[in-house]
Amino acid sequence: MIILPALLLSGCQAQLDDLQQFVAQVQQNTPVSIEPYPQFSKTPAFEYQAGTLRSPFQRPRGIVAETVQTSKANCLQPDFSRTKQPLERYGTDALAVKGFFARNDQTWALIQTNDGSLFKAGRGDRLGLFFGRITSISDGKVFFTEMLPDGTGCWQEKQASLTMSQAAGEQNNV
Repeated sequence: MIILPALLLSGCQAQLDDLQQFVAQVQQNTPVSIEPYPQFSKTPAFEYQAGTLRSPFQRPRGIVAETVQTSKANCLQPDFSRTKQPLERYGTDALAVKGFFARNDQTWALIQTNDGSLFKAGRGDRLGLFFGRITSISDGKVFFTEMLPDGTGCWQEKQASLTMSQAAGEQNNV
């Protein structure tokens, strides 16, 4: 039993003499040539010479920053303290009039938002992002007044309307 594994292992010995001889012959016959590395020219060092000039992060002398005017005492201001109504979460371009109904001289509009919600709105109700208030509902239209900031701390009123034929996103109110 011991003889058989010994015979098998003797056949597994490496006989690499001819391979080692071939590798040595190839190494002797192949010339080794290494190209010289390229010579780099010296770049002159950058010398920062603007240290005495104005920093680019400062305002030039003589230019005064624009000041925002505080709100004037006697100008139009929206009521920021009141509770907002549901239609004030949407811009007027996201609202579409879907229908009207009336009862006892009171007319309401059915207004759908771009997310599919449907609301009943009447005269005096609020809508839009700019403090809009419905002033009247007639002739297939919802008329409302918005308050837009004028940049000086005051607000200006703007008249606008929504019609039943317009789909959400088609209004030109903003």
